[in-house]
Parts: sequence; C-alpha cells; structure tokens
Amino acid sequence: MSETQWQLVGFDMNPSHHVFCYYRRCHPLVTTIPPPSPNKYSATFLNVSHAPINLLLSFSVTMARSSLLGLSCLLVFINVCFAQFEHFPQEFQGGEAMQQHRFHSPRACRLENLRAQEPVRRAEAEAGSTEVWDQYSEEFQCAGVNMLRHKIRSRGLLLPGFSNAPKLIFVVQGTGIRGVALPGCAETYQTDLRRSQSAGSAFRDQHQKIRQFREGDLLVVPAGVSHWIYNRGQSDLILIVFTDTRNVANQIDPYLRKFFLAGRPEMVERGAEEMEGRSRRGSVGEKSGNMFSGFADELLEEAFKVDSGLVRRLKGEDDERDRIVQVDEDFDVLLPERDEQERSRGRYIESESENGFEETICTLRLKHNIGRSERADVFNPRGGRISTANYHNLPFLRQVRLSAERGVLYSNALVAPHYTVNSHTVVYATRGSARVQVVDDSGQSVFNGELREGQVLMIPQNFVVMKQASDKGFEWIAFKTNDNAITNLLAGRASQMRMFPLGVLSNMYRISREEAQRLKYGQQEMRILSPGRSQGRRD
Repeated sequence: MSETQWQLVGFDMNPSHHVFCYYRRCHPLVTTIPPPSPNKYSATFLNVSHAPINLLLSFSVTMARSSLLGLSCLLVFINVCFAQFEHFPQEFQGGEAMQQHRFHSPRACRLENLRAQEPVRRAEAEAGSTEVWDQYSEEFQCAGVNMLRHKIRSRGLLLPGFSNAPKLIFVVQGTGIRGVALPGCAETYQTDLRRSQSAGSAFRDQHQKIRQFREGDLLVVPAGVSHWIYNRGQSDLILIVFTDTRNVANQIDPYLRKFFLAGRPEMVERGAEEMEGRSRRGSVGEKSGNMFSGFADELLEEAFKVDSGLVRRLKGEDDERDRIVQVDEDFDVLLPERDEQERSRGRYIESESENGFEETICTLRLKHNIGRSERADVFNPRGGRISTANYHNLPFLRQVRLSAERGVLYSNALVAPHYTVNSHTVVYATRGSARVQVVDDSGQSVFNGELREGQVLMIPQNFVVMKQASDKGFEWIAFKTNDNAITNLLAGRASQMRMFPLGVLSNMYRISREEAQRLKYGQQEMRILSPGRSQGRRD
C-alpha cells in the first residue's frame, strides 16, 4: 500500500470532557481519524488538565495502520493530560515546579525572637494609600514573603501592573471589580453597539472578563499576570496583599518586584538596605517609571501607531498621581449583571469551541469567599469559626502553591495548641486583639504577646502556636505557603493526644492511668475552644 503522511495537529475537548484527536493530510484540516475509521476517537476524562496542550507530532503511516495512529493519539493524550494536570502553570510558574516547591534561604534562619510587625513605609496616592511591611526583616526573609496593604477610596483605581511572584489578596472591607489579563485569552466582553451609537459613537470596545469581589473574598493573582482593581463602592476598599517571593514562579531574587504599566509610582516595595553587598537601585520615596518609561519614543510610536504626545502620556511623564488614581468620569467598562454573567458563561461552556484553551484557562475561578459564616470548616457556637481556602475549594491555588485561613474568635475563646506541618503561616489581625504564644523546636517561647488589629505575625513551619481572644474578640486572615496546608492539633478532639494509647501517655508524663485518661479525653472540643470564664457570644 502507498504511504500516506498524516500530521497530528492537536486535541479538542467538549463540555462532557470527551477528547478528540485532529489530523491533517496536506489540506484541508480534517477532524476525523483516517479511513477506515470514519468517526473521531474519543476518551472521557474527569478533571483533565487546565493547561493548553501544545503538540505537533508527525507520523508516517500506511493506510493499513490507521488504527495504530488513533491509538497513538490516545496514548500521547493520556500521558500529556496526567503530566500537566498536576502542574498546569508552565506559563505561570515555570517548568521546574514538578521537582521543586520553594526556594530555600541560603542561610540559617534566626527565629529566637518573633515580632508582631506593623508597616514601615507608606505612600500616599491621589485616591488612596499603600503601606508596606519590611521585607528585609528576619522573619519575612526566612519565610520568603512580602506584605502590603492598599486603602482605595471610592472611585479609586489601582493602576495595572504585575509582579515577579504569585500573590493572594484578602478583601478586608468594601466591594469592587478587577481585571486579570490572562495571556493568550480573547477579549470576550464587548460593548453593546447600539448603546455606543446612542452616545454618538459607533466604536465597539472589547476587553477580557471583569470580575466582581466583596468583603471576605480571597483573590488569586499568578506571577507575571497584570491586574487592576477599582473601588465601585461608597466606602474605602481595604486590601491585604500577600506575596510569596520564594515561590518557584519567581526566578529573579527572593524580593518583591512590581512592574507597573502606567504612572510613576513611589518605590515603596524596595527597601534602602543593601543585601549581600549589593545596593538596590532607587531609594525609598523615589518615583519610578512604568514599563514604557525606558523605551525610546520613536520605538513606542511605531509599536502603538500613535503620536509623540500620546507616548509621553504612556510613559507617565509629569504624572504625580502615584499608583491609585481618582476616576472622575463614568468608569467605562463592560460589567454584565450577575444573572446575565451566569447565562453568558453557561452558553459559552455549552458551545463547542475550536480551542480547548479558552474553555479552561480563560474561565478560571480566581476568587473564593472565606468570610461568610455558613462556609466555616470549623465552628463552635461559643468559641468562633475557621474557614479555609485551599486547592480543594479553589483549584487554582494548586498552581500558585498557596492557601489561606480566615478565623473569628469570640470573647476570650481560644485556639487549641497546634502547628502547621508543611508551610509557614503569616497572620494578619483584621479586627480585635489576642494573646498569642509561639514555641520553637527547643521548647522555648519565641513570642508571647498581644497581636492587635493591623499587625502581622509570621509563624514558622512546625512552631506550635496558641491564641486567646481579648474581651472584644479577635479576627484574622492567615496566609500559608502550601496549597494544602495541614494543621496538627495537640489538644482536644482529633489531636495528637487522642492518637496515643493511655499506656504511652502515662509513661510519657509519669502520670497515673486515670490522669492520662483525663489528659486524653478531658477536652471534647476541636481546635476552637470555648472560653472558660464567660459564655462567649454567637456571631
């Protein structure tokens, strides 16, 4: 038989997660397996990869081997699917994520004296302010994290930019909208042409999806992906931003670098310290340029097909508004109502697309609310509640390797002694205050003090911690450097004590069997413990 050249050009997936192989024989593109098989080969997979599949394989086969070609397609797909399902973000976090989770500090960490830290720098902007914690502090360097806080006034716009590491944003107060410019995704939102014509213009604007958020939401921003935030509410919008600078996605250095696409923001992220004998470019309080400032005018004119006056605006020359600007006119973005969004999204998913990439990457869920009481994972009516966000309820967290925990303690309630098995924990107090104790591997107390609203405490991996709320209660958000952080309890139900036989406990502590029984079964509550001298309150 004559030899025929067939080329595998890609895969496709329908809403039922059936996968199809596409071949080409010269021209045109054919969407069926070569004869004698008239139909598409298909296979059903649950939870297939969200990653785009970029394959271009050539096969030289005879017509008699067409069935082997289809089998080859299936085997290649299975291999690629399972390989990329676990490690989707080749584009977002680098190909070495499979072998390495985090970069470790090149020196030993000195953690004998932890501190409750407050912001060390503040930058005022036209429509708000930004405060940053000292990323060169011993605790932050050891954990490889960075913290900052945005306060955005009503109708304030946080200018778009991207960072060298993934970040989590917790909405402490307010509501707003944001845009996340995912690379390779189409501008699926279009203005209504009739509305534009009624305003005297027939121009149709297009942009990517606009996402709404509210108080209690946890927002995810991958490394290297631009995003902007707008306060559409009447009150101030307060955001806590956590950046994992030792994440494998960051291949520069273990410090936060912010790349702005507009304006001339003050360089509050950079410290004035000299690290390892090298001084950082720029100093605290100095204005920096945006990403277009360093390019020649004539090159930008050619790249954007605009005049020199617009290029000067692009570079942010004479722009003193900093990173949060006031929007005086109507904020002209397309934002469908919630029910319209759901209907539109349903139609989009139900229709077969030519590109499986758009059906997966471009419709990612990048937020999860952990502020609502009905979503609590641990609840004590007299003590409080804890809600978690990990890759189980927000799958994209697996790609950035981060998670978070939202906690509420009622008056004088406690959190049982516990430690996090596989991550550091960075706690930000959102309301109230608590007495916190942290003990290290030598049994020494490395922190014994009050954690107040607006302060941050870094708790290293495996260090044991206890919290007791003040009379006014205590609320916090904790960021963790693992997408599935595991907590081990040392007291109460489901704790280490419950796992030991009574004989082991009695010999561990040189106590009687009756005392061991009281130690093991005396506390019947789990993780959140009711106050001993008050009745607490219900949220």
